Order: sequence, then C-alpha cells, then structure tokens
Amino acid sequence: MSKYNRIVFVGQSGTSREPMAKGILEDFSLNHPVEIYARGLVVLFSEPMNQKAEAVLISNGINLNNFSSQQLTEEDLTEDTLVLTMEQVQMDKILEQYEHANPDNVHVLTTYVGDELEILDPYGGALPSYGLCYETLRKSIKKLVTKLNEGE
Repeated sequence: MSKYNRIVFVGQSGTSREPMAKGILEDFSLNHPVEIYARGLVVLFSEPMNQKAEAVLISNGINLNNFSSQQLTEEDLTEDTLVLTMEQVQMDKILEQYEHANPDNVHVLTTYVGDELEILDPYGGALPSYGLCYETLRKSIKKLVTKLNEGE
C-alpha cells in the first residue's frame, strides 16, 4: 500500500515537463489510485500548456484538455503527497521556501527512481527536444509506477 495519495510534479513554469509528466503517469495504471498534479515554482499567471509539449503528448495518445499552469502552494504539500521535481534546484527551492515541505516527500524525479540525469527543460527548443524530453520522462515514470505499485 503506497503511503501517497497525491503526486505533484514540479518544475519552473509548470507548462512543459510537468503537464507531460502528469499526462504520462495518468496513462499508466496504478494499484493504488492517486491524484496527479502539475505545478510550477514561478507561475505569475495561469498559462496553457506549451504547444510543443502538448503536440508531443497528443502524438503519443495523451490529451490533457484545458490544462493551465498553477503555482505550487503550501496546501499542495500534505503528508500524503509525493512531490517530484524535474531538477535538483527546484527541490532545493521547495525545501527552502515552503514551510510544510517534508524532506522525506520531496525528491528529484530521476533520483527517486534511480536514473542519473535530470529531466532537462526543452523550453525554447525545437519539437524533437520536446519529444526527447517525453521519452526521458516516460522512462523515469515507468520506473516510478513500478516503485509505487510495489508500495515503497
């Protein structure tokens, strides 16, 4: 039985990697249902998903209708929430700036599943860099699903 009921993917803007991660995880089946969110650390106003990120998701059969970015808040950081960041710098910022952030529940996605490299931000890159980002995310999230289903 997983101790997490919510998973929040966090990156810088919440418009590219984070919704991709959310969409990918929702595409897998988990033994224990969890709510899945995508958040950004710097969201001045809500924005739709990056068009290239959305195109890559749709081409892989995943559609997040009406997605818009949201700021990570203290309310997101409950005891039963697993927070997975795209890069170490975001994890450090959460642990530094959020009072309710529990270091046991906040991890870099790739480190958490045993992968070596962080999920690089494709922002500003061409469509293939978003495709590569999707593939990298999918690989790590597949390991995440295994980990969650084994009830770590």
